[in-house]
Amino acid sequence: MSYLLLLLELYARFFAVGLFSIGGGLATLPFLQKMGEATGWFGEIDVSNMVAISESTPGPMGINMATYVGFITAGVPGAILAPLGEIAPALFITLIISRILKKFRDSKYVDYAFYGLRAASMGLILAATLSIAKIAFFDASAFASGSGFFSSVQYLTVALSAVIFALTVIFKKVHPIFWIILAAVVGILLKM
Repeated sequence: MSYLLLLLELYARFFAVGLFSIGGGLATLPFLQKMGEATGWFGEIDVSNMVAISESTPGPMGINMATYVGFITAGVPGAILAPLGEIAPALFITLIISRILKKFRDSKYVDYAFYGLRAASMGLILAATLSIAKIAFFDASAFASGSGFFSSVQYLTVALSAVIFALTVIFKKVHPIFWIILAAVVGILLKM
């Protein structure tokens, strides 16, 4: 495939992700997983790494992941085109919807549509969360080799996640970057 076609495919695929992933960065995960399967550009482990990197760098998660995929696939031009492809639908749709909503601001059908969209985005985010949990908490190769469910559980990762979750609930005022850095340091120290 020529480089120009690769760039066009990157843009088109991320345009589709931006068009259909309603609900933010985590809602893009199912689309990214399918993209990785279809193109071979990245695998499941790469998706979990994308989430980790995107969550710990400034900016919207979905755009960070698009930039990451664009860069590993096609270098700097890909890192520019993939996020542009992802934000283009939101830009166009926002312009169109803002015009329409001015006319139908008090419509109960618009309220119903937004209610349905909230449910759809929640479902996508839940599916993405479960997918990342599977990657983070289980060693798929150990399970596939017949070691059994309990032998494939990554107990240190489960424990670290539970502790970080509990601490964020208890210490709500602590900035999220602290928890990210703490988890990274613990991961390094425990060679996770």
